Amino acid sequence: MVGSKVLVVEDDRTLLEVLQYNLTKEGYDVLTASDGAEGLETARSSKPDLVILDVMLPKIDGYEVCRILRREMTLPILMLTAKIEETDRVVGLEVGADDYVTKPFSMRELMARVRAMLRRTEMMKKEAISASGTSSSCFKIDDFEIDTARHKVSRGGVAVELSRMEFALLDFLARNKGQVFSRDHLLEKVWGYDYAGDTRTVDVHVSWLRRKIEADPAHPRHLLTVRGVGYKFEA
Repeated sequence: MVGSKVLVVEDDRTLLEVLQYNLTKEGYDVLTASDGAEGLETARSSKPDLVILDVMLPKIDGYEVCRILRREMTLPILMLTAKIEETDRVVGLEVGADDYVTKPFSMRELMARVRAMLRRTEMMKKEAISASGTSSSCFKIDDFEIDTARHKVSRGGVAVELSRMEFALLDFLARNKGQVFSRDHLLEKVWGYDYAGDTRTVDVHVSWLRRKIEADPAHPRHLLTVRGVGYKFEA
C-alpha cells in the first residue's frame, strides 16, 4: 500500500541504497538499518508495516532478529538470503518469516512480493474488523474453534498458538473444507501473490500446522495432501 512504512535491514550498503531507492519510488516511507541491533531498535521505535530482513547481519543475525520481532509484534517479514541450501531457506520460515527471497533476486519480483504482503495484511485487518461485528467472526468445525476477528484458534477448548500466516492458511482451508487447492492457488489466496511464487513456502507452513493441530502429524487426519494436486482440510 502506498504510504506504508517499510524497514530494510541490510548490511550491504549498495544493496541497501538500491532497495531504498526502489521502495521510495513505489511510494513507501522507507526506514533503514545496517545491522541487527539497529534493526531491532528501529522496528521497536517506528512500528513499520513490513520488514525486509537480511539473514547475514552484524551484531545480531537475521534469524534472531526475526525471532524477536515475531515475539514482540505482528507484521509481515520478508527475509533476504544469499544461501541457496534448502535448509537455510526453511530456517527463515521456521523462525517466523512470512516468506523469503534468495539473492540475487529480481527487483521486480521483490516489489511484487512487498505489494502482495502489504495488501494481504490490510485485507486481514479489514476481515477482522468486519468479522468482529458479525456472527461469522467465530466458527466451529469438528473440535476446532476459529475466531477470525481475534486471530485465535482452539481445539477441544485448548488454545493453539499459530503465527499470522499459519492462522490465515488454516482459516482459509477450514472455511473451504473438502476443497483441494494447489500450492499456487494457496499462494494467491492466502499470501496474496498474483504470480507463481516459491511453493516451498506453502509446504513448510502446512508442515508446521500439522505439528500444531494434528494428534499424529506424520499421519494427518485434517490437513491432507492430495498427491499431485495440493492440500485440503477435512473435518
